[in-house]
Amino acid sequence: MEEIVVISGKGGTGKTTLTASFAVLAGGEAVMVDADVDAANLSLVLTPQQLESHPFIASRRAVLYRERCTECALCRELCRFDAISESYQVDPLSCEGCTVCSRACPEEAIVMAEVVSGHWFLSETPYGKLIHARLEVAEENSGKLVTLLRNRARELAAAEEKKYLLIDGPPGIGCPVIASLSGAARALIVTEPTVAGLHDLQRVLAVCRHFEVPAAVCINRCDLDKDNARAIEAYCNEESVKVAAKIPFYREVTEALVQGKPVVSYTRGPAAGDIVNLWQSISANGC
Repeated sequence: MEEIVVISGKGGTGKTTLTASFAVLAGGEAVMVDADVDAANLSLVLTPQQLESHPFIASRRAVLYRERCTECALCRELCRFDAISESYQVDPLSCEGCTVCSRACPEEAIVMAEVVSGHWFLSETPYGKLIHARLEVAEENSGKLVTLLRNRARELAAAEEKKYLLIDGPPGIGCPVIASLSGAARALIVTEPTVAGLHDLQRVLAVCRHFEVPAAVCINRCDLDKDNARAIEAYCNEESVKVAAKIPFYREVTEALVQGKPVVSYTRGPAAGDIVNLWQSISANGC
């Protein structure tokens, strides 16, 4: 089983669009993971039918029992997040779950309660199983959630003897990205021809190298700024990084997304042809 992670240094480069088409091109031989939980949108183009739903608990919040409280104000003095009001009510949005108040309270009037941060799902799509998640309001993605999704997908792919595990990774270089990359067979970094695109490519490539994950690069919308596209390609050549594809801007890609379909399912035009070539490059020859 090959774990292929599609990542980017920033959001909006087109990694989800490519991952959706890769799911189609894998021909039913893949399990998909949407690890970009902060902006989970792979399901928008894979039309999943939910099979399972499970709560995700990643944090704890303080709960204050007024009947035990003597209003000694020790908790209010120690809380650096100002989460406890003058009326001794805990603001769940301000509480960071640090446990200081519960440990300090002489009356044991404060306890730490588990909080459901979101839910993760197993769904069936026309192209295979999809593992994805949805966070509650004001919750954020974490390496713990990404690891949970990957582990469940690995178990499923092994049980069904699938050839690929396709991961739509989160953008940036933070903890969720590290959880997406660690142990993967290869990564595809999707970038765009801007100054920020080159800078973010350099950062995420450094993360891939730190975890010894071979990486290739796709320059998406490469015709929007040809000078920056050449600069990115020159950088990749200097760093001995394979440029697996240079895909121009295609209006048919936007049309496919409006229809809620993967590009290669919507059209057989040049956009689909470029994506097919990219998939053949990274799936057959590696990085």
